[in-house]
Amino acid sequence: MFVGLGIVAAIAVVFLWYVSTQNRLVALRENVAQAWSNIDVLLKQRHDELQKLVDTCRQYMKYEQETFDKVLQARASIFGARSASDPAALGKAETELRGQLGKLFALAEGYPELKANTTFLHLQQRISGLETGISDRRELYNAAVNANNVAIDQFPGNIIAGIGGFKSAKLLEFDAASTADVDIKALFNT
Repeated sequence: MFVGLGIVAAIAVVFLWYVSTQNRLVALRENVAQAWSNIDVLLKQRHDELQKLVDTCRQYMKYEQETFDKVLQARASIFGARSASDPAALGKAETELRGQLGKLFALAEGYPELKANTTFLHLQQRISGLETGISDRRELYNAAVNANNVAIDQFPGNIIAGIGGFKSAKLLEFDAASTADVDIKALFNT
């Protein structure tokens, strides 16, 4: 009788452990998805603001079409990486966009009317704020990915992860040039 109760108790403990681990892995996976979604919202907002910035600059900078095209191409690359939920492609596209924005703002230095335009100044501040937000959200996303990946790789969670088909997530990594905030104001005050 005690042996039977011992077996039932052991099975109950294993079952509870399995359910608990499964639920924890699901919660961690959903945290990663939510963190990605938070980044995605800011990227979409910046995507929209960049078009407005280019349109505003075009009114003043008549001979800079190549620069505008490169900014818009980088913007499109970010949109593609967002749509594919591809952190590696997003990191590469972010690097390109930051480089092209730096060139655009450096060129704008030669257009005093543009620098005094209130729409341009508003967009400059808005994009700078979005850059800070993206950086903050990237940090939260990478923390969620790290917690998820550790839980999936550690024993005994790796057993449940294998059974449940849980996959490791990819960190969102930018190269060194793109991790520094674009100081738009400094570009105009040089």
